[in-house]
Amino acid sequence: MKFDAASLNAAQALSLARKTFEIEAAAVRRLAERVGDEFVQAVALMAACRGRVVVMGMGKSGHIGRKIAATLASTGTPALFVHPAEASHGDLGMIQSSDVVLAISNSGESEEVVVILPVLSRLGVALIAITGGLQSTLARQAQVVLDSSVAQEACPLNLAPTASTTAQLALGDALAVALLDARGFREEDFARSHPGGALGRKLLTHVSDVMRSGAQVPQVQRGTSFTELMREMSVKGLGASAVVDEDGRVLGIFTDGDLRRLVEKGVDLRSLTADEVMHAHPQTVHTDSLAVDAVELMERHCINSVLVVDADGRLCGALNTNDLMRAKVI
Repeated sequence: MKFDAASLNAAQALSLARKTFEIEAAAVRRLAERVGDEFVQAVALMAACRGRVVVMGMGKSGHIGRKIAATLASTGTPALFVHPAEASHGDLGMIQSSDVVLAISNSGESEEVVVILPVLSRLGVALIAITGGLQSTLARQAQVVLDSSVAQEACPLNLAPTASTTAQLALGDALAVALLDARGFREEDFARSHPGGALGRKLLTHVSDVMRSGAQVPQVQRGTSFTELMREMSVKGLGASAVVDEDGRVLGIFTDGDLRRLVEKGVDLRSLTADEVMHAHPQTVHTDSLAVDAVELMERHCINSVLVVDADGRLCGALNTNDLMRAKVI
């Protein structure tokens, strides 16, 4: 059916959008009103599961099931999605007696789901149903039934799964949240499941992961001439250099900003040594500090570079804002 954009009724589109939001919000509110002991039973079954939570669903319920499985897995509950149709052709081998099956079907009569229920029963698998069909085949065979029924779909024809899939998704999210709380799941645990995300980088990246080390670290000993100091800074390209004692302990730092300020004062630099121009007792971080702590330190003191030291104050590395940006910490 060809659509003519010029014929779009903007007012009608906005009206339908608002009505959709209202219908789906009402469906979720009704979930909150009727949730009870059966929800607690479902959480207890899933929390005690020695295997994995296997999520199943056909059609739109299957799409919701994939998302629920992903949410469970990323919040500390081992889970996977198994397509019911594929399960009948070999994928049932993925399900073990130690697993819990979370089956999703609005009617509770999805043929592909119903046909494998006797096999799940023989396996002794615990079965939780999310369904709107409380007298359905699925509901009758499940140990726990979570009622996802809705008064109406948001679709004007009351046909396309809309409010019902929203209710299913909300129940899945509620299960995941209750489970992560029951397991004592923390920010650090979430970060380990999402190492490539912003939270993962903030909570898992340490200074030692991003710092420059070895020959990359600009450093001179006290007594080094100003000329040698400038050469070291130029070669290493950090915009700063550490000044250390004979044991490698940090005495100070000299930066591009320090050079600019000395030039502005008209100081004769050629006769000076590194320890005469350095900024003594500079800000430092330890190798095992989080990279975000280094960011906070640099922002607080309005500096672009920071030296990294060990527990004895010996120079181990250095980093600047560019290093942290490349690591996507900032």
